[in-house]
Amino acid sequence: MFFDPMYFVLMIPGMLLMFWAQSRVKGTYRRYSQIPSTMGMTGAQVAQTILAKKGIREVRVEPVAGELTDHYDPGAKAVRLSQGIYNSNSLAAAAVAAHECGHVLQDFQGYRFMNLRAALVPAVNLGSRLGPMLIMAGLIFQVLNLAWLGVIFFASVLVFHIVTLPVEFDASRRALQLVDELGILQGDERKGARAVLTAAAWTYVATAFYAFLNLLYYITLINRQR
Repeated sequence: MFFDPMYFVLMIPGMLLMFWAQSRVKGTYRRYSQIPSTMGMTGAQVAQTILAKKGIREVRVEPVAGELTDHYDPGAKAVRLSQGIYNSNSLAAAAVAAHECGHVLQDFQGYRFMNLRAALVPAVNLGSRLGPMLIMAGLIFQVLNLAWLGVIFFASVLVFHIVTLPVEFDASRRALQLVDELGILQGDERKGARAVLTAAAWTYVATAFYAFLNLLYYITLINRQR
């Protein structure tokens, strides 16, 4: 499998898109992390302001280690912001903090795609590990039904990444509305926030495309064994 030319034919486009998306989000983040907002609010203050204005008091805002490790944990009811976001008053910090608050609003408003993504997590954890194992076992022992079962398991990974797209796009849409509605960013500052969130969105698109190519390769591999 590792030396199969077809693997590289299919996967190289996905790898290139992943590399481009990651480079773009890092470059855009670095650019706008150097530009302070007019209001001068840190990422933590942005998140706290949004939550307070929306009447959400049960969600904590806390720092987390790492770079671009920002996320909302619905189980713990916590918005976790990386140190570079939590303490920064940059446009990038405001955009990222508002994005995570967008996820909070999704949670509290019962956004269906967010609920669906959460429901898919157990299947994805199982499918990402068990799927490739079943496919390889089926091919080695010439039991193609077992290999196809592995494809079905692995398909849950692609479904998860597809469902993630509207969740992330909607959170970014909400974020831009929030910073505008609450006056957190002024004038052209919103363009900077949009640039940061658009770059981040491409990483989710690239991940979904890479998962699709993986699934396509597995299907191609099985079909060649017929």
